[in-house]
Amino acid sequence: MAPATTSSAEARRLIGSRRRTEAPRRMLSPSPPPKKVKSMEEILAKAHYAVVERGDYGDVGCEQCGSGERAEELLLCDKCDKGFHMKCLRPIVVRVPIGTWLCPKCSGQRRVRSFSQRKIIDFFKIKKPNLTEEKCDSPQDTRKRRRRSASLVLQKKRRRLLPFTPSEDRSQRLRQMGSLAHALTALQMEFNDDLTYMPGMAPRSANQAEFEEGGMQVLSKEDTETLEQCRAMCKRGECPPLVVVYDSCEGFTVEADGQIKDMTFIVEYIGDVDFIRNREHDDCDSMMTLLLATDPSKSLVICPDKRGNIARFINGINNYTPEGRKKQNCKCVRYSVYGECRVFLVATRDIAKGERLYYDYNGYEQEYPTHHFV
Repeated sequence: MAPATTSSAEARRLIGSRRRTEAPRRMLSPSPPPKKVKSMEEILAKAHYAVVERGDYGDVGCEQCGSGERAEELLLCDKCDKGFHMKCLRPIVVRVPIGTWLCPKCSGQRRVRSFSQRKIIDFFKIKKPNLTEEKCDSPQDTRKRRRRSASLVLQKKRRRLLPFTPSEDRSQRLRQMGSLAHALTALQMEFNDDLTYMPGMAPRSANQAEFEEGGMQVLSKEDTETLEQCRAMCKRGECPPLVVVYDSCEGFTVEADGQIKDMTFIVEYIGDVDFIRNREHDDCDSMMTLLLATDPSKSLVICPDKRGNIARFINGINNYTPEGRKKQNCKCVRYSVYGECRVFLVATRDIAKGERLYYDYNGYEQEYPTHHFV
């Protein structure tokens, strides 16, 4: 039998089909040039700062007091590698910072963040005024029109709360709100003008004034009207005449940007409501007592570390010295409002424009250490 043979045309067809089914060959591309690795000298020359870790920090002392004691309170600057006691710094550092920390000299002055009018309105959720609505009467006008029966018994007149008087200049009010927005943003806080009840903390049902040991004073009807009037003004963007400033010794603090009369309602203390038992080991210096219950497990505190308002930045006095006590010009008062506990800051005397606001942190418990306050 003759061997199988194929014609030349058929062979070419087979070869062509084989070539068509082969994978296309890649063209060899020239290899990229090797990346130039920067030397450590070049990196350090362009870096903002760099710290070479020491082998031993036993000889580090505080740059303010010169002492190396209390090593657990000694902070090391991540730029200059110098040490500072937490209580020697101004403002005092109440907790060990998380992440990078720079000393006052290395951090420099805080950059003031500017907020446009639109951003301020959105930040504080200001409602646009309705021109068709009539201007609400003040509680004083309401009381004038109210008929009162003459009393035959002379009684001591109780002092009423006065509503704050906002600045008439709109640009001045925007500057005031812009300073608060800058301070809240610097502390990574959200603005809120009402108590908040977060999951995992105390529910709103726990805030009952009837749980207060010895009872709680009830806000009168006239003062409740003043409170509602002030809340309505804040929603319209008519805030108290206050401005937040930064001081190298006290940190953020609050100054009066206009005349404030005695017994004027300044602001309500706002923040997250939590049980005091959950905050026993919290070193936050701005917690405020909300409820002192007969059962200690039901006592509540206000924690303005994530949400709050301008009350967060009003500083306390050093009530261990006469000079510190003289600085007090407002007080903290707790009231029962519609059966719930609320905390208000009220002026205790006339406050002039440019004067900083101070109150006594130990209005009730006399437990907070204020001897290191400036």
